[in-house]
Amino acid sequence: MPLVRTDGFKPKELRISRAARALAHPARVAILRELARRNACVCGDFVDILPLAQATVSQHLKELREAGLVKGQIAGPRSCYCLNPKAVADAAAALEDLLAELKTACTDHPC
Repeated sequence: MPLVRTDGFKPKELRISRAARALAHPARVAILRELARRNACVCGDFVDILPLAQATVSQHLKELREAGLVKGQIAGPRSCYCLNPKAVADAAAALEDLLAELKTACTDHPC
């Protein structure tokens, strides 16, 4: 992840930003959905279900791990991944709060 100045922002804003970045690519959304569907650790099967090379899948998994949404045992081709339930719940709550705030602002605004 590139170095970006984040000092001065609230922790909640940082959580939302990390979650949004993790969800910003359809491959990462597909990986999260597959982990949720299987409700178990998945070892290297993503290359079989995504139209991407192994190296690209690994980069997407790295982004999801850095965001905290995915955890697992990383050991080369025998790596095993699963959802991090607490991080997913925290991200969902933060995003829901933001969207509710925006929705309220939109309905109260005259434009």
